[in-house]
Amino acid sequence: MIHGKKVVVVLPAYNAAKTLEKTYREIDFGVVDDVILVDDASKDNTVEVAKALGINHILKHDRNWGYGGNQKTCYQYALSLNADIVIMLHPDYQYNPKLIPSMAYLIAHGVFHAVLASRILGDRAMINGMPVYKYIFNRFLTWSQNFIIWEKLSEYHSGYRAFSREILEKINFQANSDDFIFDNQMLTQIFYFGYEIGEISCPAKYFEEASSINFRRSMKYGLGVLGNSILYRLNKWHLAKSKIYHKPKEKKIEIVQKSQPNDLTNPSQFKGALEDR
Repeated sequence: MIHGKKVVVVLPAYNAAKTLEKTYREIDFGVVDDVILVDDASKDNTVEVAKALGINHILKHDRNWGYGGNQKTCYQYALSLNADIVIMLHPDYQYNPKLIPSMAYLIAHGVFHAVLASRILGDRAMINGMPVYKYIFNRFLTWSQNFIIWEKLSEYHSGYRAFSREILEKINFQANSDDFIFDNQMLTQIFYFGYEIGEISCPAKYFEEASSINFRRSMKYGLGVLGNSILYRLNKWHLAKSKIYHKPKEKKIEIVQKSQPNDLTNPSQFKGALEDR
């Protein structure tokens, strides 16, 4: 907890059994109040490792919902725990968990509502092992997005990021893709609502167990990023109205009469019944 703000780390996991312990052991629990692991139907023993580590909140999907689908569960559950600051960290040990306090402090002090840990700041991405084609791809996409959406980030593609509760309640992240483009959609949503995004330098590791997408999926992701950027610009110019930039209308329900506590018209049960549909 920082300045009375609850800090929650979310770990979107898929086949992370080999790297989960290393990642978890480096989390600073002098700052972090809770950890949530969401397992996206892993084929290994990720859940068993998480239990052995004593992670407080372990959720498991009934099937593989995808990287974006995993994050949706992460953030929704973090909000239900009354998190004020939510930090998404991959459990594959590619990103340095020791940066969590720095990212959290920037949000806790009101400097930013969103912070990215950039692999590009410091100019050591390839020295740290980023493949050449990924670096070139990253630079091209980042330049293109900065040009199209009129912002200036060192990269849009880091999977290490922190958000305030305000942002997670403001943007309609549930409307985003369940695939890898989810990350990029979140950033354009944040810009759409007028927030700034801070960045800190983050050395990243590249090794066999670190999660990565192949060349074919990288191409699909790249096209999705460009499409998302153009869609953002069209929405800013009011030439399009995409649901990811607008909250769905909330149902206004008046309970005219209450019955017995176990009846469906009990407000708490009624809310749950609606959400389950």
